[in-house]
Amino acid sequence: MIDLRSDTVTRPSIEMKAAMMEAELGDDVFEDDPTVKAFELLTAQTFGKQAGLFCPSGTMSNQMALMVHLKPGDEVITSRESHIYNYEGGGIARNAGASVRLIEGSSGLINIDSVKNNINPDDIHYPVSKLVSLENTSNRGGGVCYKLQEIQKIKQFCNSVQIPTHLDGARLFNALVKTGDSALEMGKNFDSISLCFSKGLGTPLGSVLVGTKEFIHKARRVRKVMGGGMRQVGMIAAAGIYALKNNVERLKDDHDNAQSIAAAITNCSWVDSVVPVETNIVIVNLLPQYNNKDFVEKLKEKGILIIPFGKGKIRIVTHLDITNKDVDQVIESVKF
Repeated sequence: MIDLRSDTVTRPSIEMKAAMMEAELGDDVFEDDPTVKAFELLTAQTFGKQAGLFCPSGTMSNQMALMVHLKPGDEVITSRESHIYNYEGGGIARNAGASVRLIEGSSGLINIDSVKNNINPDDIHYPVSKLVSLENTSNRGGGVCYKLQEIQKIKQFCNSVQIPTHLDGARLFNALVKTGDSALEMGKNFDSISLCFSKGLGTPLGSVLVGTKEFIHKARRVRKVMGGGMRQVGMIAAAGIYALKNNVERLKDDHDNAQSIAAAITNCSWVDSVVPVETNIVIVNLLPQYNNKDFVEKLKEKGILIIPFGKGKIRIVTHLDITNKDVDQVIESVKF
């Protein structure tokens, strides 16, 4: 099977597994796993932050950030298409007890004007605007990237009204490879960033939340409450270190493969339109006569796994386990 359901299906390479087996271990809840500490520090320093905290998943690291930034009755401003709103089990309400101000953006991206227009007045009838959260790249937007200049404008405004910013960077490395922006420059614009390593970077699991030492100290307590404390987890952290050093620049290969698939699909008889591809996600709008679930099954019969992605849509995601041969097979299989 050629698995294009998500970049989360990647498997560790032989070299990554070798690094995992050689990892020096300790008990991370006691903060004495040297490999975890090295991974957290390396990730934090990559983005110019003081500290990091290793978590089992990106959902957990996002939720931890929200719980540190917000208290019940506060409000987070984010895109209607955001992962923290759509795909984290109602965690904003369940975990942080917070309200959400949803902004209709462009392909999941929000801009400075929409942020300014959605800050609540200082009025007892309204929730208190306490956080702006962005997602880069935007999953539901088809993997599109923010322009750094727009992020900088949002951060400058948020500073002026003393509202912190959080970034769901589940695929941030894809964005950096696509735009050429530096991690340090990106990091300057957020008080906290959640970075996933189990997608395009190919580790078995895990995300790192980065921020100030004070912020991460608070997040560590939240992680414990959420059951996220892990013991001899340096084996997984070693995979993250390997990924940072070896699997970032190669993300361009995934982007190129997505472009190739999108170009081939565009003229197929069953396609209404293809969302413009920037990184490794291809979202296809089917013609009305096609049921997306039936279409997913049809491709499965041809040895290709994809997922339905809302009414009349399918999603294809390229990743490091997809070869040029796989891409050629996909292109041939969709010609009907």
